[in-house]
Amino acid sequence: MKILLTCTGFHDPYTLGLTGEEQAGPILTLVAEMSFNRIILFSTTGTIKNTAATQKSLATRHPNIKVEIRNLEINDPINYLHIIDALRTFYLDIDRQNPNAEYVISVTSGTPQMHACWLLLAACGEIPAQIINVRPRRFITDTLPLINTLDLAAAELPQVRSNICMLDLGEDFPPPDMETIISNIGIVGSDTKFKSALEMAAKLAASELTVLILGETGSGKELFAKFIHRCSGRKGPLVILNCANIPDTLAESELFGYEKGAFTGASQKRAGKFTLAHEGTLFLDELEALSLSVQAKLLRVIQDKMVDPLGAKKPTPVDVRIILATNTDPAILVKEGKFREDLYYRVNVGCIRIPPLRDRRDDIPRLALHFLDQANRSQRQPKRISTEALKLLRSYSWPGNVRELENVIQRCALLSKSQTIEREELTLLEAKTYDSIHDLLPEPYAGFSLDGFIKDIRLELYRRAYRIADGNQTNAAKLLGVTSESVRKMKTHFSAHN
Repeated sequence: MKILLTCTGFHDPYTLGLTGEEQAGPILTLVAEMSFNRIILFSTTGTIKNTAATQKSLATRHPNIKVEIRNLEINDPINYLHIIDALRTFYLDIDRQNPNAEYVISVTSGTPQMHACWLLLAACGEIPAQIINVRPRRFITDTLPLINTLDLAAAELPQVRSNICMLDLGEDFPPPDMETIISNIGIVGSDTKFKSALEMAAKLAASELTVLILGETGSGKELFAKFIHRCSGRKGPLVILNCANIPDTLAESELFGYEKGAFTGASQKRAGKFTLAHEGTLFLDELEALSLSVQAKLLRVIQDKMVDPLGAKKPTPVDVRIILATNTDPAILVKEGKFREDLYYRVNVGCIRIPPLRDRRDDIPRLALHFLDQANRSQRQPKRISTEALKLLRSYSWPGNVRELENVIQRCALLSKSQTIEREELTLLEAKTYDSIHDLLPEPYAGFSLDGFIKDIRLELYRRAYRIADGNQTNAAKLLGVTSESVRKMKTHFSAHN
């Protein structure tokens, strides 16, 4: 779907030519030259009549195009901050209703302040759109066509970047300098779910609770751990350990350490990760890789704040903040016998769920530009990325999440022969496919319930359809091929499970 975003001006829908005859204004002229599926007209207090007349003229001339009006309630027409905020809010609402749409922004109609705000939002990646302008007829020549397209990746244009995530923690919560911490760590994003997860992390940071971070591989769990550690104010270091990288036979000594002579080959005393993280934070990623016996000892450390190095005569007290992470739902791991139930209930108090990148598509262009800036600094080059390339990035499913996006941008920045990374240069892996629906089914295990499994799958499909339809029961029903009443009944079930 191709959507035109444009403000209306005093020359819409019609204007007077040099000889006094009535001519089509900028918007009607543009729509006559380019095809659109949908047009959003942004109106202000002074252009209400022009906007209504433009909508009526478009309906007459192009009855197959859906035309909508959004009123910008702006008291001060030259206040850039108010205009940007209004345009950003409306765009996010439009984009939720039209996922994967292609956007075109016209900067012909409206005030110069509105044009500037459109340019800023597009240039920084908040709105991955093509910027076009309708040239006045008296300036049209063989080399200056009616429609002018602005290349936002042109080297002549200064680089513009969006503000990073702004957190709202409430007046009663006295946080450290959150924005400085976010900037230093390199966290980028303003998606609602992502911001909620980050705000939860900020609030948990001030406590001593053990934190459990849930998120797919590459979604940013380690960044969240760094954020919590920095916000906690702890004086000790942040120690990071990926549990999947250590053999099960060495996990205990790696975590808790050992004394000299504790086992064959233990020629000297070695401190474990808990001891190294004293007065700081220990981040254990891929926790499910630990055996149940090691998980039991981990639970005792969480509860007692004491570690038992191998070969030690008595336990040693430690002051460690513990952050755990997994890319698999712990409730499922408990059912499969891979995660201790008592440990799960102990650490599930402070739980943070990081949304996958495919569920925060508005952040993709900004993340891409952020990673490109990093690559440009390290490689000492001024490469840019085209709007078409940003559109492709935004529409991709990103099975590897943020980490995959970073790798793609770094590779393109290194290998691209031109100064602008184009759509054709993006090497994106195809999302995982399955030869048969049977490949998606789990292996039955002791305690497995077929009825329960089917019920869970049915509930999840309803939940996903309801989310994709942005809470519209009728549209969700169409996606599933069921009645709206069926969605209404199921909504009460999956709402209770959220």
